[in-house]
Amino acid sequence: MMRLTVLGSGSSGNCAVVSTERSCVLIDAGLSAKQIALRMEAAGYDPARLDGVLLTHEHSDHTGGLEILTKKWNVPVYATALTREVIEDDFRHSPAWRLMQTGSAFQINDLRVECFPVPHDAVDPVGFIVQDEESKLGFLSDVGHVTHLIRDRLMGSHTLYLEANYDTRLLEDDTKRPWATKQRISSRHGHLSNEQAAEFVASIAHSSLHQVVLGHLSEDCNHPEKAVSFIRDALEGLVTHDVQVWCADRKNASETREVACRRLLGLAPGNGVPTTNALVGGLA
Repeated sequence: MMRLTVLGSGSSGNCAVVSTERSCVLIDAGLSAKQIALRMEAAGYDPARLDGVLLTHEHSDHTGGLEILTKKWNVPVYATALTREVIEDDFRHSPAWRLMQTGSAFQINDLRVECFPVPHDAVDPVGFIVQDEESKLGFLSDVGHVTHLIRDRLMGSHTLYLEANYDTRLLEDDTKRPWATKQRISSRHGHLSNEQAAEFVASIAHSSLHQVVLGHLSEDCNHPEKAVSFIRDALEGLVTHDVQVWCADRKNASETREVACRRLLGLAPGNGVPTTNALVGGLA
């Protein structure tokens, strides 16, 4: 059984735990090493037993705690060659690197991991597919627009994690950010809006989709209720079972949740036809 715990997500730091009975990995390490350890322990994980850190890209809100974390617990880091090149120049302690090639799958114990390229203003940003024998997690962090490749790779995910960074109207009306910053955020190499996230979810919705997790919400240009509402509306009429929709918190770890929960969907193993007829629901 694969589980997901989001330790924190937002412009101040991003980090999530993906675990099974045999494996425990982080996706990104953008919180401080102290906060990562504290939140992992509060969720029942031992940082000393981490099998690796998967990096989406080099920005500090995804790598801020990486050097201290890997030095203290000797955790290997999985990154593309270009991402490694950018990061290690600033590190006094070089971690044990494991280089990833986009499109090539690799194993971490019982987890099958594949990364794929995404459009964002970083040197070599990627998203992830993480699978065990029963479940598929699609993980799409910072991304400016959804490509055909992204849609193809994340099709069939039981749990989908993706950013819903900003609400278009709130970003337009924001008085704190200069015009150039707003343009960068909404560009094709910036971040996803609520509308873009909802359109993407609707395009890959299927009968075994269990939950949608929204991350990287802007603190002042989005609201959890708004983001969840966009996804709920997009899913209405597309699925007949209860899809959980919830937002990751920037300051606190989420509840640990199963990536695929067939009991909740009313599905027998291997059966793709839902037997429940609940409304699409969610937790903000």
